[in-house]
Amino acid sequence: MPLLPADPTVLHPMPDHPRVVLLKPLVTSPLIDVGEYSYYDDPEDATAFETRNVLYHYGPERLVIGKFCALGTGVRFLMNGANHRMDGPSTFPFPTMGGSWAEHFDLITELPNRGDTVVGNDVWFGHGVTVLPGVRIGHGAIIAAGSVVTADVPDYGVAGGNPARLLRTRYDDRDVARLLAVAWWDWPVEHLTEHLRTVMSGSVAELEDAAPGRSGNASRKAAPRSATER
Repeated sequence: MPLLPADPTVLHPMPDHPRVVLLKPLVTSPLIDVGEYSYYDDPEDATAFETRNVLYHYGPERLVIGKFCALGTGVRFLMNGANHRMDGPSTFPFPTMGGSWAEHFDLITELPNRGDTVVGNDVWFGHGVTVLPGVRIGHGAIIAAGSVVTADVPDYGVAGGNPARLLRTRYDDRDVARLLAVAWWDWPVEHLTEHLRTVMSGSVAELEDAAPGRSGNASRKAAPRSATER
């Protein structure tokens, strides 16, 4: 009997390694939306992701993370609630301390809101990345360890540094468009399973050939390319 594809509803996909959790079955906040198979790795307490890694999330902005994203230990998302006023002599949030100061709560509720933080599909975050409010990170992007992401990262971009800057792109514009059109992350899981080697090590053309609906793709599987072919 053939093995079944990985189960996206299992909290710990690697039973011997509780430090790894799938985020979709973990999160409970209606303000956080995570796609299937995206995971977080943390040796201390990966299950505390919502409280330790999504900070100052008082709403209404949302954190959206796509499918098949890999989040290294210490990846944190700072949400809009972290903002302080900067247009007066003091940046201290007096109304949050209570008492009669709370009468001036409008001074912090009217702060600019950068909107939702959105992460595409198949994004890899290195260890200790910090993402600031309202950032959009494209499909297939890679964020280097220790980076502070203050601005948008394009599809298949590689970004790093503090503040993070675009270091390079993984593919040229034409191939990026082709990859986005294929959108392998939306394939039925059975079809994805059949063509897993192509998704992980094939060329853009081979991935296109493997897409659902392509004639003859059921019998055509790509072998890994050598370094000289890449």
